[in-house]
Amino acid sequence: MIREIRRTVLSGYLMIVVLLAAQLFFAYLVMQAFHAQSIPLMILAVIASIAVVICWVGLFMVHPNEAKVLQLFGKYAGTARDPGLKWANPFYTKATVSTRIRNFESNKLKVNDANGSPIEIAAVVVWKVFDTAEALFEVDDYAGFVQIQSESALRNLGTTYPYEPHDGELISLRSNPAEIAEALVREIQDRLTTAGVTVIEARITHLAYAPEIANAMLRRQQASAIIAARKLIVKGAVSMVDMALAELQENKIVQLDEERKAAMVSNLLVVLCSDESAQPVLNTGSLYT
Repeated sequence: MIREIRRTVLSGYLMIVVLLAAQLFFAYLVMQAFHAQSIPLMILAVIASIAVVICWVGLFMVHPNEAKVLQLFGKYAGTARDPGLKWANPFYTKATVSTRIRNFESNKLKVNDANGSPIEIAAVVVWKVFDTAEALFEVDDYAGFVQIQSESALRNLGTTYPYEPHDGELISLRSNPAEIAEALVREIQDRLTTAGVTVIEARITHLAYAPEIANAMLRRQQASAIIAARKLIVKGAVSMVDMALAELQENKIVQLDEERKAAMVSNLLVVLCSDESAQPVLNTGSLYT
């Protein structure tokens, strides 16, 4: 496996001054050799001038959050990361690798969750290159590799967790977004480590039941919500009835036998648990008629 080697290269501004001075000097030497009719000196000066011209090819620019991967005849020679005008061996090939933060949103994927229900899921992944040598040499196209592996990780995550919790399940796709995001980051990072890429953030952007079961699941959610609300209403009503009986007995407002207590509890529960407003009925007789 090829790992990144940070390489320090010469300042391009300094080399511009040096190369200009060398080019002027050797041009002057060519003229002197021409006037002196010295063939060896002329050949030497011409060769040196050509070498200086070739050295100009070694100048290159490194932009902020960018790296230049240097290769000499196919062999990795190092990576220049310091921004600015730089100079290196003119025979180096220089490949540009962006180290800026990037993001992409996956397509809407249709998968079956842990309970077998078909769902649609999509995510956004924020990533950047941290090892330029691995990104360039270990995979063919690191940007495409990130996209394909991220969608593969998202599919695997969608089949690992249920859409919503049932029967004591602790983590679900809909109810635990923070935990799911952390799991997605780990899942993607495990697949991208060999490509020299680090995942900064990954979050689900779209989550829904597939259209063919959406209506059935909506009715199921509504039924669950109604049952939960009913449980809360009944619990509150029983508490209020118990408090009313205790207050009547403590303050000795009225003495009720077990049958009348049962009737009072029934009436109070009907009033408190009913969906509609209760209609009062006035009893003009005695309490026991």
